[in-house]
Amino acid sequence: MKHILSPMRKAIEDYEMIQDGDKIAVALSGGKDSITMLKALKSLQYFYPKKFDLVAISVNPGFEFFDSEFLKRTCDEIEVPFVEEKYDISKIVFEDRKEKNPCSLCANLRRGILSSAAKRENCNKIALGHNLDDVLETFLMNLFFAGSISTFAPLSYMSRSDITLIRPLVYVSEKEIKRYIKKSDTKIMPKVCPMDGNSTREYIKNLIVSLSLKNPHVKAGILGAIQRNEINGWKDTTKKISE
Repeated sequence: MKHILSPMRKAIEDYEMIQDGDKIAVALSGGKDSITMLKALKSLQYFYPKKFDLVAISVNPGFEFFDSEFLKRTCDEIEVPFVEEKYDISKIVFEDRKEKNPCSLCANLRRGILSSAAKRENCNKIALGHNLDDVLETFLMNLFFAGSISTFAPLSYMSRSDITLIRPLVYVSEKEIKRYIKKSDTKIMPKVCPMDGNSTREYIKNLIVSLSLKNPHVKAGILGAIQRNEINGWKDTTKKISE
């Protein structure tokens, strides 16, 4: 867990993600990132100088493989309150709208449901489980397919809902998260989305892997460009982020 907690704490402190008295809604999908984030934030609670509360909020999208009982057990084991929001996203995205590229619509629907639930639970922040690789992949996706130079912000305020989004895992690589899951024998949902392995993000992920075979510093280079140009609130840091 220390390989997760160390870069996570640095990200939290670099961007002042957590303040005394915060109540944070942890967006819990059941995948490796959200489960790791939930457990890491729970561990951080014990020693972090700023005191904060947690509640896990899970959006049940109506996928047949979605396991609500597993998520509740996971939260019960670490004594974090669990809230489930049922919403038939699956029907809207795949049947009503018949989206060929459903990820954007699905993400927007989830975000709205999460925000409403977080407000109802008196949370002032929502923690999303995007990791370092997600940041880099999103940057290239936006560049190649949307013609924009942007990516996830480590911290952003949503004025309409008066909630701040934080991404505590933005300094943690997917490799480290997979290593933690394996070494700790942490249980996760084997599948959280029907588009797993068949999306634009997966294509970009594979592209970065291919580029890294020729230049092992590709990821560091992309991150450096994001930080040096202060894209979406990113700023340069003095301590090297592990990959």
